[in-house]
Amino acid sequence: MTETCRILTPAEQKISGIMVRAEQAMMAAIYKAVEDATTQTANELRSIGAQDEAPAYDYFAATAQQQLFLSQCGADPETLEGGNPEIAAQIITNYQNISDHYWRKKG
Repeated sequence: MTETCRILTPAEQKISGIMVRAEQAMMAAIYKAVEDATTQTANELRSIGAQDEAPAYDYFAATAQQQLFLSQCGADPETLEGGNPEIAAQIITNYQNISDHYWRKKG
């Protein structure tokens, strides 16, 4: 089967460029915020002489992901209540499809 993509108009290309730049800037800010939280926590724990290791980068990345998931579902980020289960299921299915398509061995 041959798949083709339609050619974007000049206006659509401009809009697409704006969206891509905004997405890239947003993701850079998120990655920086996660890195900053990791570093700040480690520094503060060291400053009080805590012997425990600071939470890893992945801890803060998971926290951000959970908060964004709750936001998408319309749930309260403090109580986790009030979310839309249909939207939650669609998001989870999307992630499962990505995993299946890109990371599971075929055959």
